[in-house]
Amino acid sequence: MSERARDWAIWLTRQSSVTRSEGEQNLPNLLAARVAATPAFQRAGVESWLMPIPGDKLARSCFALLVRGRGTETVLLTGHFDTVATDDYGGLADVATDPERLAPLLLQSLSCATTAAEIRARHDLEKGQFIPGRGLLDMKAGLAAALATAEAFAHREARTGNLLFVAVPDEEVSSWGARGLAAMLKHVQRQRSLEVHAAINLDAIADDADGTSGRIVGLGSVGKLLLTALVIGKSAHACYPFAGLNAGALTAAIAAEMEWAPALRDPSLDNSAPPTLLSLKDGKNHYDVTSPATAFASWNVLNYHRCEREVMTRFGEVVRGAVERFRSILRERRGGAEGIEPVEVLEFADVMAGLGERRASFDGLAARVADAGLDLPEQCRQLAQWAWQQSGRQGPAVILGFGSVPYPRVRLSGSARAAKLASAVEQASDWAGEILNVSIKVVSFFPAISDMSFLGEANVSDLGFVAANTPAWEHGVGWRGEVGQVPIVNIGPWGRDYHTPLERVQAHYAFEVLPRFLQKVTELLL
Repeated sequence: MSERARDWAIWLTRQSSVTRSEGEQNLPNLLAARVAATPAFQRAGVESWLMPIPGDKLARSCFALLVRGRGTETVLLTGHFDTVATDDYGGLADVATDPERLAPLLLQSLSCATTAAEIRARHDLEKGQFIPGRGLLDMKAGLAAALATAEAFAHREARTGNLLFVAVPDEEVSSWGARGLAAMLKHVQRQRSLEVHAAINLDAIADDADGTSGRIVGLGSVGKLLLTALVIGKSAHACYPFAGLNAGALTAAIAAEMEWAPALRDPSLDNSAPPTLLSLKDGKNHYDVTSPATAFASWNVLNYHRCEREVMTRFGEVVRGAVERFRSILRERRGGAEGIEPVEVLEFADVMAGLGERRASFDGLAARVADAGLDLPEQCRQLAQWAWQQSGRQGPAVILGFGSVPYPRVRLSGSARAAKLASAVEQASDWAGEILNVSIKVVSFFPAISDMSFLGEANVSDLGFVAANTPAWEHGVGWRGEVGQVPIVNIGPWGRDYHTPLERVQAHYAFEVLPRFLQKVTELLL
């Protein structure tokens, strides 16, 4: 299994599959051809097929592999095959997806390492314990472990239950693949007489220490929201700034207040990322000496126990506090309150409520900006700004909203199937300690966003509220809230520095431990 996992991992990594690229579109076909040529998958009871994603304008597909046994009970193994781009590798970009060629060249480039991350990477590569490559950690080593597990299952003469492996695209941007799989899963089960009782996501985890925090099973996943603020100021000539309110400066004040804001950090997520700014831009498209009239910012916010409405409420409180502190600073610097206008803080749904007959024009614009291929935050910026202009309201103001696909929070329910999955994971963890001499911790949640949000037992009760405050929801997001509602956990490789040129996977765990651990969990489930 170790050799097969390594072979699959290196081969998958060599197939460049950057999100929204031709490589991402082609990889399912390449994978189908390689699976067809693999002896283990030429045995009776094995089939594979492509699953075109409904509504995806890029015409991408998932790849599915089914290894049948007796009965209908099925375990789903799944993960994404798309990666972030390789431009950040600079002169090594041409070999970024070839781990065996990249390793010595990357090590050579680190000979004069100065930063802590570079020095750590050099030591890791010198010891030979880690293997670099774009996408190897995030998350093709996880897919490889699942394929090795499926091969081992296929070699059995007498199989009980079924293994369904599905590799999906687009996790790095909008999770079109996982959302599509969630929408198609019931049809797949009916068509092939399967009952998916449990699922295992194969995403990677980062650990800069000894791997204790990387060798984990997550019994759920955090949720993720992209909070946005469109700030409406009053532009003024740079020589007469007292005549206006600079939208860029006000947005910067809000951004400073939001960075790592305790009020937006879910208290149950002590070890996860705090809120952080992802984008900030003003509304000017050329240079002149006039202060910007509008600005737009977005923030990544994780949630686990807090619902989406509560997150928005706390966001509004932080923004209002930042606005009043900023106005107080301006009053002090000007020497009086004259000209420092109040700033209204409202939600996007409040703006839409006043559009009346202009909603039809809004829908037409929303369709056009979606067809233009703009990313979701930019679609939301343009649509929120248009809606504000058409509403007849007067600034200054801050319009709060959401700017992308929401990732619902996921946890195991109290169902019998969920309990069986949790028990299997606990038993496998004990087995790994005794037989493999490896400690694998079971934790309440996977601390990073993942496709689990769309396949697991997700809470989508606030989806209508999120949709009403996401300008690009109807035409850009294109999601109706379908989730798999299958008990799901995350079991994947660990390594360091993914999404950077130093991305590398811990080889022993990825190739020696992970496939056998996955095999043990599936045996206990089936």
